[in-house]
Amino acid sequence: MKETRSTCPYCGVGCGVIIESDGTQITGVRGDPDHPANFGKLCTKGATLHLTAAPGIARQTRLLRPMRRLQRGLAPVAVTWDAALDLAATEIGRIVRTHGPDAVGLYLSGQLLTEDYYIFNKLAKGLIGTNNVDTNSRLCMSSAVSGYKLTLGADAPPACYDDVNHAQCLFIVGSNAAYAHPILFRRIEAAKQQNPAMKVIVVDPRRTDTAELADLYLPLQPGTDVMLFHGLLHIMLWEGWTDAAYIAAHTSGFHELKALVRDYTPERVAQICGLKHDDLFQAAQWFATSAATLSLYCQGLNQSSSGTAKNATLINLHLATGQIGRPGAGPFSLTGQPNAMGGREVGGMANLLSAHRDLANPVHRAEVAALWGVPDVPSKPGKTAVEMFQAAADGEIKALWIVCTNPAQSMPDQALVRRALQRAEFVVVQEAYATAATCDFADLLLAATTWGEKEGTVTNSERRISRARAAVPPCGDARHDWRIAVDVARRLEGQLRPGQPSLFPYETPESIWNEHRESTRGRDLDITGLSYAMLESAGPQFWPLREGEPTGKARLYEDGVFPTADGKARFAALPWKPLAEPREARFPFSLTTGRLRDQWHGMTRTGTLGRLFGHVAEPAVQLNPQDMERRGLKDGDLVYVTSKRGSIVVPVQSSAALQPTQAYIAMHWGAEYLSGRNNKGEPLAGVNALTTSAHCPTSKQPELKHAAVQILKAELPWSLLGMAWLPDASALTVLGELRALMPDFEFAACVPFGRDRSGVLLRAAAHEPPAPGLIERIEGLLGLLTPDTLRYEDKRRQQRRSARLVRSGDESTLQAFLLAGDTRAEGWIKPLLQDALPAGRYGRLLLMPGAAPPVTAVAASPQVCTCFDVREDAIRAALLQCTGSEPHRLSELQSRLKCGTNCGSCLPELRRWVQTVPPIRVAA
Repeated sequence: MKETRSTCPYCGVGCGVIIESDGTQITGVRGDPDHPANFGKLCTKGATLHLTAAPGIARQTRLLRPMRRLQRGLAPVAVTWDAALDLAATEIGRIVRTHGPDAVGLYLSGQLLTEDYYIFNKLAKGLIGTNNVDTNSRLCMSSAVSGYKLTLGADAPPACYDDVNHAQCLFIVGSNAAYAHPILFRRIEAAKQQNPAMKVIVVDPRRTDTAELADLYLPLQPGTDVMLFHGLLHIMLWEGWTDAAYIAAHTSGFHELKALVRDYTPERVAQICGLKHDDLFQAAQWFATSAATLSLYCQGLNQSSSGTAKNATLINLHLATGQIGRPGAGPFSLTGQPNAMGGREVGGMANLLSAHRDLANPVHRAEVAALWGVPDVPSKPGKTAVEMFQAAADGEIKALWIVCTNPAQSMPDQALVRRALQRAEFVVVQEAYATAATCDFADLLLAATTWGEKEGTVTNSERRISRARAAVPPCGDARHDWRIAVDVARRLEGQLRPGQPSLFPYETPESIWNEHRESTRGRDLDITGLSYAMLESAGPQFWPLREGEPTGKARLYEDGVFPTADGKARFAALPWKPLAEPREARFPFSLTTGRLRDQWHGMTRTGTLGRLFGHVAEPAVQLNPQDMERRGLKDGDLVYVTSKRGSIVVPVQSSAALQPTQAYIAMHWGAEYLSGRNNKGEPLAGVNALTTSAHCPTSKQPELKHAAVQILKAELPWSLLGMAWLPDASALTVLGELRALMPDFEFAACVPFGRDRSGVLLRAAAHEPPAPGLIERIEGLLGLLTPDTLRYEDKRRQQRRSARLVRSGDESTLQAFLLAGDTRAEGWIKPLLQDALPAGRYGRLLLMPGAAPPVTAVAASPQVCTCFDVREDAIRAALLQCTGSEPHRLSELQSRLKCGTNCGSCLPELRRWVQTVPPIRVAA
């Protein structure tokens, strides 16, 4: 067995992993105890990485060779790499010559390695001659970038993870770190345990698991963050809690900001934000007077039409109180993706150039042109993500090259995105997974390598550069992203600059990285003192790390000098603006989106594992219990969730975490998992059919965190539920075939399940029964067309039920079932299959229509701990026996059941159980 040190491909924490492999197969993964980001810990997603790389999953989900679609609407066919690369270069070259370079757009990903990013940026801006190269980091971190540059002068988070251990006040705003950055949250929990006096303030409209750790929770109204931050500064000024000496010595622009916040009185702020007057004063006091205050923030600030203002006005608080440039103090944006920061470092966005240079700066353009050996870099601003797809929908952009991202799931306003993909003359999708929704729109599919196969570097949230290393060779005939880009670029050079030396002489990732390193010389992120050799010998390193320096800088601005013209940080006097789409009478709910604990983005990787659906099994929209009661809704009812852009049907679920008039749907549920059609017969495409492409005017980041929606009960009388255990070798293939049938229903959801076996579930509803033959097709996919299948059909009532039992030892268990037209029996039949309960005694009773079970069948309670499959009923029973203080009871619970002792992702939920389940009182 071989062991390879690498980096996790999920969130921006950047955890180190040790990959275990045997020949061409990854067999295991564990946290790297020597990596400074995680010290050996992994979350549920990272700990199951090896399972997502299993050969059986790869055969069913991976794109194993390049493929070409000869005609839209037809299935793609395999082609050779030479044919695929020639086609890409020919079509892009034709479009450039016919329509100009700006008729091409490249849309990249924060999951690419830095070396990949560098090549694509150079290909677009240096060879094709367009700045239309952007990335899904535009949906993630662009507001944080704009906020840093506007105030501190550079896109450089000034803090590091170790600051959590030095902070006396943590201000967590717009971040559910417990789900989005779980390993960093473990550090926060440990720091709080070590220092109970540390104050934790959590600001979020939704009471998330992160808020469970808070000493003070501020449930502000959506979109009112700028109002809150100005209000806190108003109080700080009134109470004398600002640092006048720091302001005078190290900042500019405070006079204008002071004049602005005069009108943000506590009374006004409390009313608009929906907060208590006393809580505002408490938050302001803790933030300003703490010995060290650290802010942690993420998409709640970034994904907003006021994203830059939210970020900048939070940084204002740090500058006004001198809470920056020392251990435990500073504004710290948490990066959403594993290498969003690396992409920014190489300038891989429409408004940036290499090494944090600005496209609008002619000196910066000249520096990059000289480095690349080209006459110039185009000065015309490029299209950012939303603008790029709008331009394609309008016919302005003719060719789209999409790399390692899934805009047909992740972009807002899916109707617009899909029009763009359909109208573009030539769509290239460079992808590792054939199951991504965007693959359905590709004229050319380029098979790319993925985690465990790639070589290069990534940069995490704290500016620490780590190596990603290959443990196994590429799967199938897949190639590395940088290699594909270089090969297309060389072919394009023959058309666009014939007879000239190649701009792309690279044969290794290290040769690319060395050029990138040189581009940083003298810049704020100077890494001229860093090398692959140093990363091998000394491990991950912070930037900047200049030539001659032994190590990088963990914290920035300790000397109070900032990368601005006068060396001073700048206050941003930006007024509060309402949401781009406020609630109104027709759309009375505020919809927000966010992460699930055990899933990642569009789930092309995590969605291959049934065990990661144990915590949240199916899509749902959550509402406050009062809103449910007022509308006569109960858990599981189907509702229409409708915005000005689209409508979806989804089950509703009660949640006390939400305030009245708020709604929540997880961001992961795209058309691959949640689909249907509207009353016009048009297909619906997951949660982002609802979200708005309205965006921040500075950062161009869309307001994915808020859309005004209407929620009405859906009367869909005909329903269907099908479930089956399937052979591992075919489960994901069957899942894909079932998903292809989902648009035939007004509502459909299709997900895997099963911890150690492969199961599939299809749920659907419609006004009328589906076309003849569709039910039989579903039965065939579920393995219900065998001679031993029990079957019942009532054509008059339009009902059909089938079930199949298999012998297992001395007992029979349910292998598959279908309830069509009447699903009332779900409550007792579903647990028979899902929990592998003895079912032989049921026989033909399985075909009964009623909801009452003929024999008691108790479903397993919801899962809390994914690592050890610990469920709510076991936790409740154990806690009844656990006595003492809350920390002692939690420790005893963990000792009894092992829950929370591995990755720790379930710890916030376990603490909630400890608080709500008292021990049994034994009489003396």
